[in-house]
Amino acid sequence: QVQLAESGGGLVQAGGSLRLSCAHSGRTFSSFVKGWFRQAPGKERAFVAAITWSGGRTSYAESVKGRFTISRDNAKNTVYLQMNNLKPEDTAVYYCAARVGDIIWQGVDRYDYWGQGTQVTVSS
Repeated sequence: QVQLAESGGGLVQAGGSLRLSCAHSGRTFSSFVKGWFRQAPGKERAFVAAITWSGGRTSYAESVKGRFTISRDNAKNTVYLQMNNLKPEDTAVYYCAARVGDIIWQGVDRYDYWGQGTQVTVSS
């Protein structure tokens, strides 16, 4: 069993920053991809960023490139999402997700494990 626990959400003004964390406990695999998705009210869950656990390759949605950075701490089994220059349209529940393997996919259905989500609200 894999457990993912997000933290770090909150309320921030436009232009501000937040750092989300996702701690992984339970079963691990030799190759993993960890990702962040978000879901705004009335919208479908959408890909934000992902990182391969072994090589550290990354992928980002176009809407967050240059503003968000995904990183990992293998020793702590934790993945981070540093979010800078936040905009009101970044407001959403942010979910951590994981899939076994070494290929980064952006589809929600490609991920096997999910956290409970953390709310990020950006005020204008």
